[in-house]
Amino acid sequence: MSFAAASILSLCVAVWPPTPWTAQDGAPQTPSFAEAYAGGVPFASFFEKVEARHDMWHRNYENGAPSAELVRRVRALPDHFRLLVVAVDSCSDSANTIPYVARLVDEAENLEMRIVHPDLGRWIMEAHRTPDGRAATPTVLVLDEEGERVGCWIERPLPLQEWYAGQGHLSARERLRRKFAWYDADGGASTVGEIVERLEAAAAGRSICPGA
Repeated sequence: MSFAAASILSLCVAVWPPTPWTAQDGAPQTPSFAEAYAGGVPFASFFEKVEARHDMWHRNYENGAPSAELVRRVRALPDHFRLLVVAVDSCSDSANTIPYVARLVDEAENLEMRIVHPDLGRWIMEAHRTPDGRAATPTVLVLDEEGERVGCWIERPLPLQEWYAGQGHLSARERLRRKFAWYDADGGASTVGEIVERLEAAAAGRSICPGA
């Protein structure tokens, strides 16, 4: 979901008070990815303050245990990675993807994650757009131990992204209903699988980062 659309279709509830990045002279500045990560909050802190789509976030987290195979693949990676996530609780795509990613992080000692509010992470969203050119939540960056971007994942799993783009003939309500049904049937498998693919590519020296 684009941030603009989320603002129109649902109330975007900030779960912590965003503050602008500033340089020593007080002027606004764009941080590095490492600085953005350091300024984010752990998923647990974000999760406990979720208000919008509360039941969706909690249901998906509680039922979102990743497969043992995906956990094994992440644990087998020789490197430590961090996931920098731009997300807001009112975004339905965030609520249907990030809880599953959080459960993967829970299971993998070599993986961390922090959440940044779109007010602070807009520059990240604008630099990593969807296939149809939108800045969207969630935007997930894979960072290496030096804080460099080595991969990214944007908005929703590829099969759903492709399906959704071809359903302009449906009403907005029907397209949303079918999107939720897809997410429920998939149970986070596609999201987590695609994140693991990006981690493995990064460990092999390749970056999967569409839209960048």
